[in-house]
Amino acid sequence: MLNFSLSPEQLELQQKARKFAIEVVLPVAWHYDEKDELPLWVLKKAYDEGLMNSDIPEAYGGAGYGLVEGAIITEEIAAACPGIATSIFDNSLGFEPLVLSGNEQLKKKYLPEIVNNFKRICFATSEPTMGSDVAGIQCRAKKDGDSWILNGTKYWITNAGVADYMTIFATVDPEEKHNGICAFIVEKDWEGVRVGKHIPKLGQRTSNTAGISLKNVRVPAENLLSPPGEGFVLAMKTFSRTRPIIGAFAVGAARSAMEYSINYAKKRRAFGSRLSTYQAIQFKLAEMYQKVETSRLLVLKGAWEADNGIDPTITASIGKFYATESAMQVLSDALQIFGGYGYTKMFPIEKLLRDTRLFTIYEGTSEVQRIIISGYLLSMYQSAMPPMEEVPILTGHDQLFDVDGTSIDATAWRCPLCGYIHYGEEHPEECPYCFVKGEGFREIWGKGRRASDE
Repeated sequence: MLNFSLSPEQLELQQKARKFAIEVVLPVAWHYDEKDELPLWVLKKAYDEGLMNSDIPEAYGGAGYGLVEGAIITEEIAAACPGIATSIFDNSLGFEPLVLSGNEQLKKKYLPEIVNNFKRICFATSEPTMGSDVAGIQCRAKKDGDSWILNGTKYWITNAGVADYMTIFATVDPEEKHNGICAFIVEKDWEGVRVGKHIPKLGQRTSNTAGISLKNVRVPAENLLSPPGEGFVLAMKTFSRTRPIIGAFAVGAARSAMEYSINYAKKRRAFGSRLSTYQAIQFKLAEMYQKVETSRLLVLKGAWEADNGIDPTITASIGKFYATESAMQVLSDALQIFGGYGYTKMFPIEKLLRDTRLFTIYEGTSEVQRIIISGYLLSMYQSAMPPMEEVPILTGHDQLFDVDGTSIDATAWRCPLCGYIHYGEEHPEECPYCFVKGEGFREIWGKGRRASDE
């Protein structure tokens, strides 16, 4: 039985996250956006409130929340500042490969540190020449006795500048593509690890983003997360679990823009009336709400699937690209409602628009999500409807059914090319429309195919 209600515990968590977002995050968002700086102390407050690292399993000292709870928290904080929300969530992205891995020794070593000592961990697959193309990784990993040696550069890495630990994906041979990829836990203070300057960005300026240089970094064998050939799978499993949260960022930003627009439309007057009285504005608001609600349902479905052991890959992709693209449309409409004021830095819409633009790019662009979904549709999706050549499009016959629905004895044949229907015990010699030979006709109605006479 379906149930779309949040539990009392989830509602309480939602209110806690909303209070934190409005009282702690919202007042500082524009200040640190202007400074292009991550307020690390806000992450510390989120950590102290239990709003960061919420999905570390209880076995390692964590709260043990699922992705549904993560999506709830993320939407609320992203509504106040998508950039700060990104940096808060990035710890979950960073340690997710560790949680998914089979390296129990590493879990016991690092997860309690993250839980108990406010340690930050970043996730590094992207490089200067590749982002969504994880199989194109160039960062090299070479086995050297009981250790591994890493050389290369990672780029676009959220929280790299403030991370204590790094989940690094590398390859033993770029020519092997997927089959060469492996993964490691690297500590920031190890010799050969350097972090670049914060990358200046259009939006998400309250979230730290930097490159990582790895030069002859010696990694102990016990810090191997995934051996060569298994790293790509680990990365994909990680993305399938974290993509719903990217959708939650978008839901929060879009909801916030919608709420600001409602407030503005009720107060702003033009041509003698409030904006809210004009049908054009009403329709924009209605479409905003439709997109926010639909996006949230898709996001929560993907999170729910992951929490219940169902492969969330397809739902996560749908939710991610629908929610992020819908959010961009909501922000564009919100700016239109605000008019010139919306274009200024004195109103909230322009920052939300800048912050939201990134969501259609990272953790797999919208185009990548379409490739994933179309690949599924063309190779794995199971149709409920019959194949086209078996669809009983029964036309050209005066009567096939009695008044009570009983089938009249008749046999129908369908042309495989143009769809012409021929009635008779045998197929025709050829199609009278496209001249296809009769041997290609398929019986679509007759004994064993017609509706039950019982």
